[in-house]
Amino acid sequence: MELTEQPAFKDLLALVKRYRVCVLTGAGVSTRSGIPDYRSPEQLQRKRKPIEYQPFITQAAMRERYWSRSMNGWPHFSSTQPNDAHRALAQLEKAGEIQGIITQNVDRLHHKAGSQRVVELHGALSEACCLSCGTLEARDALQTRLTVLNPNWLNQPTMLAPDGDADLPESPTEPFILPTCLECEGMLKPNVVLFGESVDKGVLQKAWDVFDESDMLLVVGSSLTVYSGFRFARKAAQRGMPIAIINIGATRADDLTTLHLETEAGETLQALSKSL
Repeated sequence: MELTEQPAFKDLLALVKRYRVCVLTGAGVSTRSGIPDYRSPEQLQRKRKPIEYQPFITQAAMRERYWSRSMNGWPHFSSTQPNDAHRALAQLEKAGEIQGIITQNVDRLHHKAGSQRVVELHGALSEACCLSCGTLEARDALQTRLTVLNPNWLNQPTMLAPDGDADLPESPTEPFILPTCLECEGMLKPNVVLFGESVDKGVLQKAWDVFDESDMLLVVGSSLTVYSGFRFARKAAQRGMPIAIINIGATRADDLTTLHLETEAGETLQALSKSL
């Protein structure tokens, strides 16, 4: 049966026509762009620990681990392009069908696709920030500095990781030189929320602003395992708002959901955009 003829798709279409929609996106939106997700069977088999906030700021070894992996993963990550899901969401916003996008992704692909109102809950890897003075540096510019400082670390055999860095051997053959802030020589951190770090209050308020202007939540490509995203589903359920999910696999909010389509995000959103 064609997707547009399936009862679940028709139900989704009816909901979007009726309600003002807030969209919440996760890693599953970007897999077709070549960025791995976090919880597919393939990723769950990989033995790797994400960089956590406290070890990052207190241990030079953790910062060396992060920036060496990031330097090797950045060329691929930064070259990724929007897919049909990103483009469809941009079209839906332009047509006035959605209020805006709250994204858990750090790839900035929604912006590349043309979406205007995007709240990046977890920041964006396209910037690095100084923990001392707050200065931001474009990640492309930092990549140049990283490769000058560590020319023998680039182009090692790697596998891209979900957070934009890459897996490297655990036993490096030479020291890794950390870059510092160009303004104050302070410690640099990717301008994203690391594990164990809280979402910025100002960013969270912008997300709630989009949510509060809506009366339906559409979750795309997220299992909602992380609380920063799940909180919106929980609040929607408390308010009696319909919740529709487009995600292959179970989610943390399945017991709260009005509708769950286990279909590919790009195909579903493109069909939705064309049907409205």
